[in-house]
Amino acid sequence: MLISVPATSANLGPGFDTLGLALDLRNVVRIKRSRFFSISIKGEGAKNIRLKGNNMFISIFNEHYRKLTGHTDKFRFTFINKIPLSRGLGSSSAVIVSAIAAAYAMAGVNISKEKLLNLALVYEPHPDNITPAVMGGFTVSAVENNRVYSLKKSMPSNLQAVIAIPNRPISTNHSRSKLPKRYTTADVVYNVSRSSLLTAAFFSERWEMLRVASKDRLHQDIRMRALPELFELQRIALENGALMSTLSGSGSTFFSMTYKEHSHTLAQILKERFSSYRIKVLDFDNEGLIVNERG
Repeated sequence: MLISVPATSANLGPGFDTLGLALDLRNVVRIKRSRFFSISIKGEGAKNIRLKGNNMFISIFNEHYRKLTGHTDKFRFTFINKIPLSRGLGSSSAVIVSAIAAAYAMAGVNISKEKLLNLALVYEPHPDNITPAVMGGFTVSAVENNRVYSLKKSMPSNLQAVIAIPNRPISTNHSRSKLPKRYTTADVVYNVSRSSLLTAAFFSERWEMLRVASKDRLHQDIRMRALPELFELQRIALENGALMSTLSGSGSTFFSMTYKEHSHTLAQILKERFSSYRIKVLDFDNEGLIVNERG
């Protein structure tokens, strides 16, 4: 069995805990029945010994597999990770989504993407990353009575993402702890208007609206202070073809969206200015979670 889940970029400026995009950068898990339990990690996190001893995927997989089958079997897990860890690209959400999907697949039980999304909500209460990870595309999500309500817009092929990945992480919990406990009415209205406009711009493909629609007053600047050079990166991106440029999730990765004809030029400019960062040009992913049964 092969399970594949895309990276995601969440918030997109004003859409705090609500908006997300799937990126064509995937983690893959290969699972085989075996006489012995084993884990192999390739790519991101391969040198992190703790991931083998305290593996969130295995814990969630075993929990659901036992519920579905009533027993515990031995498997060989091979993780091929392309999503950087703790960089605001949805690595934790990819683990949660793929673990639940894998448990159902190996138990031989069909599960809809809608049900999987709601099971994932137990482990990740904010749907901005788990929704695009499952569904693909651009997603807007809300939670009501422990259920995710979401809409998806597939992304056109003439747009690409340019992501800048710093060489140091930003802890989601730490960055969230820095946010104010209260906000002014003016700031809340500002974000509601931008988030609404951004959602409408995506669904109507009015990309020229994104520069204004992607502005934020609730969280982004506060989180960016942990890496002040991100302010300069955002300015350079917007001056060189980016339709929008926002912190990816809680960071530290920065996400920019461009027309395809501008993406590699912007990437080269960012590589020259931020030589210690990993700069990637990525297509958007419209598939989300993929489960393949292998013979």
